[in-house]
Amino acid sequence: MDTELARTFLSVVSAGNFISAAERMNVTQSTVSARIQTLERQLGCRLFVRNKGGTTLTPEGRQFQKHASTLVRTVEQARQEVGIPRGFRGALTVGGRIGLWDAFLLRWVPRFRAAAPDIMVRAEIEFEPALMQGLVEGRVDIGVMYTPQRRPGLRVEALFDDILVLLSGTDDARPALDRDYAYIDWGPEFFAKHSASFPDFAPALTTNIGWFGIRHILENRGSAYLPIRMARAHIETGRMIRVKNAPEFRLPAYMIYREDGDPRVMDGALDTLRRIAAEEMPQGAVVGRR
Repeated sequence: MDTELARTFLSVVSAGNFISAAERMNVTQSTVSARIQTLERQLGCRLFVRNKGGTTLTPEGRQFQKHASTLVRTVEQARQEVGIPRGFRGALTVGGRIGLWDAFLLRWVPRFRAAAPDIMVRAEIEFEPALMQGLVEGRVDIGVMYTPQRRPGLRVEALFDDILVLLSGTDDARPALDRDYAYIDWGPEFFAKHSASFPDFAPALTTNIGWFGIRHILENRGSAYLPIRMARAHIETGRMIRVKNAPEFRLPAYMIYREDGDPRVMDGALDTLRRIAAEEMPQGAVVGRR
C-alpha cells in the first residue's frame, strides 16, 4: 500500500475534515478526496462518514487507523534507525510550541541527554495542529502543547499551569490595554479567556511568537501577556512590571505521547519532563493524566 494514502488518511483523522487536511498537506481538497476514495477501493470498505461537523470514522475506519499508524510509523522508524550512528541505541523526536521550549523544554534537553547520552534527540518547534499530526503519524514521539486533542493511541498528561500576566516596560500609570499592547496568540483557550476579559478591544499588533513579546516590552516599552516563567528574571530586575488591576490567565500545558512508544526510549524522557515540571514550576499544577 502507498504510504502516502495512509498519511492522507491519518491527516484527515487528525484534522477532523478534508479541507483542513488538505491545507496541512499543501494539496487540494479534491486530491485528499481522491486519495481516500482510492484507499477505500483498495480496502473494500468506507472509512469516513461526512457530516456538517466534519468527518467521523466508521467502525472499519477505526480499525484501519491502527494499521495506518503502524505502516507510517514503521517507515519513519526505518528511516530514523538507518540514520542512527553507531554508539546510539535509539532516537527521540520532541516537539513543542516555541513558548514552551523557552524556560521549560530547553531545560529538559541537557538533563535528559545527561541521563541518556546514547539516545539521539531531535527538537522541533511546531504549533498544535502540526504536532498532533506528527503524533498521529508517528513522526513525533512527544508533543508539549496547550490545547491537545484526544486521538486513539495517544495519551494526554498534564504537566503544569502557565500563569500569564500582563507585563509592561514602563511603570507609568496606564490602562490595562493600550496602543502599545501586543497580543500574543497563546492558542484558542487563551483567546477565549482574553476575549471574555476584553470584549471590545482590537489590538493593533498581534503575533504568535512569545519572544517577540519579550523584545517588544524590553526594547519598545510596550506591553504583552507573557507566562511568568518566561519573564521571571526580567520581573525580578524591574525591567518588566506587572500592570496593575489586569486579570491573569491560567493556561494548562500538557505532554502528549504514543501509548505504544518504546519504553526503553520514552520512559526516561517522560519522567524527566515530569520532574522538571514539578521542580521548576512552583506555580504549576499537580502532574497527572487526563
